[in-house]
Amino acid sequence: MTVKPVLRVARADLDVLEAIDHYLEEAPHAVEAFVDALDETYGRIARDPGLGSPRYAHELDLPGLRHWRCRKFPYLVFYREADDCILILRVLHGLRDIPQRMRDAD
Repeated sequence: MTVKPVLRVARADLDVLEAIDHYLEEAPHAVEAFVDALDETYGRIARDPGLGSPRYAHELDLPGLRHWRCRKFPYLVFYREADDCILILRVLHGLRDIPQRMRDAD
């Protein structure tokens, strides 16, 4: 089994920082568990990129887009598999308007 490196775009890192800020304000005890769950999610995706759901790929006209949920947290990691890596595009709260948030470039 080939494990591809996981690369995050700047927007995905910003999403994670926003989630951490939220947890620091609302549930500081959960920050470390969130970061661990996110790392675990990245690892699972790297080992088996095909496991994520392609649910939003057609709706957003983003071929190859998949997502996988963080264990114990309501965040979805959106990614694409490239030839040499896994590209993490966004990390979004699952109860938000996902199509609108995916279209937001800011």
